[in-house]
Amino acid sequence: MTSGQSHRDFLAIPDFSKDELTGLFALADRMKRGVHVRKPLVGKTIALIFLKSSTRTRVSFEVGVTQLGGHALFLSDRDIQLGRGEPVADTARVLSRMVDGIMIRTFAHADVDELARYADVPVINGLTDLQHPCQVLADLLTIRQHLGTFDGKKIAWIGDGNNVANSWLDAAYRLGFDLALACPEGYDPDATLLARAQKNANVTLHRDPREAVAGAHAVNTDVWASMGKEDEQQARRKAFAGFTVDSKLMSGAAADAIFLHCLPAHRGEEVSADVIDGRQSVVWDEAENRLHIQKAIMAVVIGGERLG
Repeated sequence: MTSGQSHRDFLAIPDFSKDELTGLFALADRMKRGVHVRKPLVGKTIALIFLKSSTRTRVSFEVGVTQLGGHALFLSDRDIQLGRGEPVADTARVLSRMVDGIMIRTFAHADVDELARYADVPVINGLTDLQHPCQVLADLLTIRQHLGTFDGKKIAWIGDGNNVANSWLDAAYRLGFDLALACPEGYDPDATLLARAQKNANVTLHRDPREAVAGAHAVNTDVWASMGKEDEQQARRKAFAGFTVDSKLMSGAAADAIFLHCLPAHRGEEVSADVIDGRQSVVWDEAENRLHIQKAIMAVVIGGERLG
């Protein structure tokens, strides 16, 4: 809470090197197994800013802070002046004098960048319209736990080129695994992030979901209309016809393929009930892993935990 102190933020997956990400997964694994018993957030207060509502993000961060010995301070847009037009920079300066770290879940990614620019404490990106890095790290942790590794594996993304898809691009860029995305025309992921990822990994963009799923070891999807896009529901339902991850589509993946979904899910739209509730689904492990990977992130950027 000392003004001007050096600190580290986590706003996007490439903020960590490949070796650091490997260490982060190992730390999260130890936390999940109960081997890691240190409480690096003792005496620390973490502000959790939610301008977008959430189930998994709120519960996992609040519980994670508590388990690491700290105090979580939940702040919605009704609780702070940020929701009434106070500049992001002013909020950053004030909170930096009172808390030891900030997690924010919001709309514009530029607001998170600005918060990090003016804050003197670590800032963690809990979600923006552009990125959802904590979710994808939880997904990768889940893949490691079920398949042993993501190295040499093919991961398929089916559906909207949204914030989760963009963070998958960042993960492929940093870690080098194969990534195949299938998105309808007009719903592609961020072009800059796609181009960067393609320089460092085998990343392909398809219009036919069957091409993306072919031989994939993990098949991933999300709702067709993300939060804030509900008014586009009808248009999106038409555009995404044929993009449902059902048993027929899954049959084109590898025999041991797993199914991922960041939740909440709309059964009968982006995924069929028999897939999300079936034997290949690991969505509940995936949801739980939000807790473990975020604890690892907080332990490192706020608690000073060393990786390696």
